[in-house]
Amino acid sequence: MFREFLNIWRKKDLTSETLNESIEMLREDQEMFLESVRSLRESDDGELRIDIYKKDKDINKSERDIRKKVLTHLMLFDKTEITAGLVLASIVIDIERIGDYTKNIADLAILHKKKLSAGSFEKLVISIENRVREFFNITIKAFPESNSELARKVLSEYKKLSYNCTAIKESLIKKEDELDVLDAVTLALYLRFLKRIAAHLFNICTSIVNPFHRIGYKEKK
Repeated sequence: MFREFLNIWRKKDLTSETLNESIEMLREDQEMFLESVRSLRESDDGELRIDIYKKDKDINKSERDIRKKVLTHLMLFDKTEITAGLVLASIVIDIERIGDYTKNIADLAILHKKKLSAGSFEKLVISIENRVREFFNITIKAFPESNSELARKVLSEYKKLSYNCTAIKESLIKKEDELDVLDAVTLALYLRFLKRIAAHLFNICTSIVNPFHRIGYKEKK
């Protein structure tokens, strides 16, 4: 369904512009994510090399703009595209929420001045970070192409990533590591934000393989 929607909308100036704007929002999210993680995990001063808060406001503005354009198009033109319009409106909400969670990571970096160490969980946390980075790469490529095969890579990996995040948080609560309180609390919050970012990328990818009513859920075989 989403592939047909893309083929139809690419032929129309307004909707083609809307799709491009959505992809650009995703790229902005990715840039914010990479910088906020760098600041938290590699920097000892919490400095951010880009204005993440301005970018977040820009993403919020783009979300409102896209929703307005979708509504205008559906009111003035082809009502048969209502489902496709709802899909795009749903996707931009996920994209906006990713921006919010990357901003939350930036907040952690500013508050936790020294670079965050994950202690005995370091190897697993690095694996989680790398998987979220890859989710971004896959989603940015799969979304405009409506590439189901690529999208399914995110769908298949998300459950394991979610489990890993939960397992570390439970270990932190049980004090199964020698991290001090500040690092433990920061790490727990960081993992929550990583998991939520991954979840919203998962949602976007489900829109490629699922009908509208199953966006956000695993693919039904």
